[in-house]
Amino acid sequence: MQKKFSRRWVLAGAAVALLVVAAGVTLRLQATESMPVSQLARDTHIHGLAVDRSDPAFLLIATHHGLFRAGPDGRAERISVVQDFMGFNAHPSDLHMLFASGHPPEGGNLGFVASTDGGNSWTRISPGLNGPVDFHQMTVSPADPQTIYGAYGGIQVSRDGGTTWQRSGSAPPRLIGLAASARDTETLYAATEGGLLVSTDAGASWKPVLEGSPASLVEVTQQGIVYVFVLGRGLLRSAEQQINFSTASSDWGNRFLLHLAVDPTDPERLFAATQHGQILVSTDHGRSWAPFGK
Repeated sequence: MQKKFSRRWVLAGAAVALLVVAAGVTLRLQATESMPVSQLARDTHIHGLAVDRSDPAFLLIATHHGLFRAGPDGRAERISVVQDFMGFNAHPSDLHMLFASGHPPEGGNLGFVASTDGGNSWTRISPGLNGPVDFHQMTVSPADPQTIYGAYGGIQVSRDGGTTWQRSGSAPPRLIGLAASARDTETLYAATEGGLLVSTDAGASWKPVLEGSPASLVEVTQQGIVYVFVLGRGLLRSAEQQINFSTASSDWGNRFLLHLAVDPTDPERLFAATQHGQILVSTDHGRSWAPFGK
């Protein structure tokens, strides 16, 4: 099971080289592309989700071939340049600011990049430590958005909004995802193939929270709710104040979730992407799910 899971996680599709990223250069959309949300899973790899804070009816989908904005009509429109967005995060309070890392289509790494217009244009803020970095796992602290963590040659942390970075610790083995605490900027959760871990010292040390089965994602809401998907158990949730996980939904069959986004304006409304790239939506804290866009 773990071997199959690991291969699904690391495989990536090939991109077509169309545009170039340079340090300090803002990139803008050259042409639009629209498709059904269901087609994204066939045409590209999904690397992250975020609710569009300027209009929560829409979902932002970071992919191997750019950033898409999807509406309740089931259509997804590419709003960015064509590049591979990894480590994708929305700013916890700024309606239009997004963060990412990843790869330009011609190869190499993007470093740490940001958008101030909802994803239409992007600027490199920093190459990161020993970069340009490629943060496949990245998280912005809801407790202080100036604190950002990324995994590249260990755990890196920025405490000035991504301008400067330092190494704060070693990345856990077989790391899949990171999520910063909503209560404390030094607390960080890690989803790994061995389970869920937590660090209370910015990644300098780690201790287990849930062991024995792969945790395919971890997400912390601004209200301090921790979500984790554990293979064989399903989607679990707990308040951060006192960790005690309960099952939100368990009837997943052979599917598992790789990405999760919670609507900051409605904590009951969740979006998720499965390992097959299917986009789902829940309106009851993750207890029941339906395809998004139907």
